[in-house]
Amino acid sequence: HLQVSSTVQYAARPDLPKLAYRKVKGKSPGVVFLPGFASNMGGKKAEALEEFCQSLGHSYLRFDYTGCGSSEGEMGDGTVGTWKRDVLYVLDELVEGPQILVGSSMGGWLMCLAAIARPERTAAMVGISTAADHFVTVYNTLPIEARKEIEEKGQWVVPTKHNEEGSITFTTEFLKEAEQHCVLQSPIPVTCPVRLIHGMKDQDVPWHISMQLAERVLSNDVDVILRKHGQHRMAEKEDIKLIVYTIDDLIDKLTTLV
Repeated sequence: HLQVSSTVQYAARPDLPKLAYRKVKGKSPGVVFLPGFASNMGGKKAEALEEFCQSLGHSYLRFDYTGCGSSEGEMGDGTVGTWKRDVLYVLDELVEGPQILVGSSMGGWLMCLAAIARPERTAAMVGISTAADHFVTVYNTLPIEARKEIEEKGQWVVPTKHNEEGSITFTTEFLKEAEQHCVLQSPIPVTCPVRLIHGMKDQDVPWHISMQLAERVLSNDVDVILRKHGQHRMAEKEDIKLIVYTIDDLIDKLTTLV
């Protein structure tokens, strides 16, 4: 039978830009997908997970951060704090009950921040190419001369293969703000099951970030899955199969009383 896919809805927030989201109703725990930096809810992973959750009868929500995709606001005004607030809004207002958070790249960082802020809503975490603290770590490892130059200019231009411009520009304000949200410096007070999937051929975010994160979270139920030939995007058929299998396994674990 034909699956009816979700329609875009808009959440009006007092004094904040409207957030675009797609939601499929279903059983608990639900799944919430957090896209990567400058990405949107229309990606392969986000679509595939909707199909999977629908077939399983579990609720699913995917959304666009402020300034991204179909949401209101300017991408250039966005900060890690802005997008964290978006995730908390989704958890507080748009879904019911505990959720499995699935975070891709920067979404994996935001997933950690959300799990710390809303432990009662976070049933489990699945990180895909998790970029915890990533912008800040890379910036801090630049030679001092390079950082001086960036601070004088007020912006850092980073080459990328993921957009048409061929680069991403971060302002020094963005980086300073991001620093306040770093999670890898100290133990992370998260006790739910955590699954971290990372490709060893990831050219954007090194896989050892997932290892660091695994060490930092207080949870005992933590698995890191490394794909030897996996790239950053993790959107190949086999990658998506692994993500789906991981979520399926967690749903099983969370709904079966031991």
